[in-house]
Amino acid sequence: MKTANLAIVFTDIQGFTERTSRQTLEQNQRLLKVHHDLLTPVFKAFGGRIIKSIGDAFLVTFESPTQAVLGGMAIQDRLWQYNRSVLEAERLDVRVAINVGEVRVESNDVFGEPVNIASRVESIAEAGEVFFTEAVYLAMNKAEVPSQEVGAFELKGIPGKIRVFRVPRAPYRVEVPAVVHVTPGAEAPIPNEQPPFGNLALSRMPASSHAPGGPDLASTAAALGSRAATVGGQLVSHTRTVIESVKAGRRPSALALRKLAIGGGVLALVLGIGFVLRDSPAENAIEAVAEASSSKEKIPLKEKLALVQDAEKLISQEKSPGERAWLHGQLAEALEAPGQAVGFYRSGVKAGHGDSEDRLIELLEHPECGVRVNAADALGNLKLDSARGELEDLAKDGGPGDDPGLFSCDSRKAAKKALERLGR
Repeated sequence: MKTANLAIVFTDIQGFTERTSRQTLEQNQRLLKVHHDLLTPVFKAFGGRIIKSIGDAFLVTFESPTQAVLGGMAIQDRLWQYNRSVLEAERLDVRVAINVGEVRVESNDVFGEPVNIASRVESIAEAGEVFFTEAVYLAMNKAEVPSQEVGAFELKGIPGKIRVFRVPRAPYRVEVPAVVHVTPGAEAPIPNEQPPFGNLALSRMPASSHAPGGPDLASTAAALGSRAATVGGQLVSHTRTVIESVKAGRRPSALALRKLAIGGGVLALVLGIGFVLRDSPAENAIEAVAEASSSKEKIPLKEKLALVQDAEKLISQEKSPGERAWLHGQLAEALEAPGQAVGFYRSGVKAGHGDSEDRLIELLEHPECGVRVNAADALGNLKLDSARGELEDLAKDGGPGDDPGLFSCDSRKAAKKALERLGR
């Protein structure tokens, strides 16, 4: 019998059982795939070995208790970022519990009281938190991981009381710039919000670990070239639409003009040229953020953060809630987070902001399937009849990356559901 002294990590999704009863099999399978794709790279980046995954739960072992806690922190910060790029119904609220001790190791499982204790601690942990036992606290490097005692608990089937600790919330150190986020559907952006654990652990992950099979330089260049070609093709199409309207003696629609302007700006950004020149100080600040994000030169993190903070300060001075939401959406896109921008534009639409409505419709043509899905869901929930034509086009033709399989992204289907909400 082989034994080893290991850190045991349990994670699960809060409310998963109740959630599955309200969703279709396809929705549940998609949820689990997203959950798997988000968490697995983090476990591996911190030296974790995934023992098994049952439904929404992971059982993972680490040789280092410090790495186990850092991995839990990175997971929560990564999910914090993800949850601000999706609609409320697609959020993933996960709890993490950790214990350490000598366990019996078999090929595909681990056994022993340390495993049972970790499982019991998970049952008292809260979503978004990282809980760990006194054994972990005593063994980990306290210079690397902040901690705070929660209390002593009697756990079912475990003799005596177990002292439980948690990782306290930031601020203690912020390693990477954070966008001001808003939960989709909120009326206004939440100012100066930071990741729960300040990206203290997430910033240690190699860039290639932030997505399964992270791209190398060649594939990144190919992706940028493909994106430029896609946006360029759309720009030609939008230009043709405007010209044909003028020739026919009609005034081009506001959306057609908006598509033309945005298409040019996006293409310029992809090619490293930057946004179309703006007039307001906030838009100029956003342009500076976009240029820094797309620059081939390595710009110091401190400088990037300063640019983001300058833009956020100027945006906060805008009195109109709709205009603030619009500018926050533009800032999110400047930071190459279009999924997050959807939530801001939705808030802008609810505040009666026309540009936010036009941009949300424009995102139905985004090259990333997930962004198109989020945009379609938002438009359907808002019941915007002005989006009917574009939704019908997407429902008919789909877009890049669409795959109707259970574990895949399908913007065509999302458009059809949005049309049903509009009363097709």
